[in-house]
Amino acid sequence: MRISAKQISLSGLFISLGIVVPFLFHQFGLAGRIFSPMHFPVFLAGILLGPLSGAVVGLLSPILSFFLTGMPPPYAVPLMASELPVYGLTIGLFCRYLKAPLIVNLLFSMVAGRIAFALGIFIIGAFVKLPVSFISFLEASFITGLPGIFLQLIIIPALAIRLKKIPAFSGKL
Repeated sequence: MRISAKQISLSGLFISLGIVVPFLFHQFGLAGRIFSPMHFPVFLAGILLGPLSGAVVGLLSPILSFFLTGMPPPYAVPLMASELPVYGLTIGLFCRYLKAPLIVNLLFSMVAGRIAFALGIFIIGAFVKLPVSFISFLEASFITGLPGIFLQLIIIPALAIRLKKIPAFSGKL
């Protein structure tokens, strides 16, 4: 598989957004657990650039964000570094191979990412005591995250449609 300079640079753009957008949310007192701002660039990278870029953006965003901004908290970095690449990979694969509406692909990807997050809790929890119980995981993933899920389901399809009209994202450059 050949990766173009354009794909690398656009992946870098989405990684940057994956660092800056959550930082701005926190600066304005908007909780990351509620709105999941890092998820937006990862989903968009998967949709617009494909599964490989989506997975790379999903893997590198939480790691680099932690080293550059101190967020997410240390215990959450490995969990997010397992969840977010699954989002980017699955949305890229679903958009490429399933001809379902984007909102359906998003829902499938959200479920897949949360399963990866749960597996991460299970695996890491077997080695260290995490400050997260299974109940608090469910609460954080679904109940606390509902505003973010709704925003993602509304904003991501709208942004993807608009961005696909830009030559850099449409393949016309």
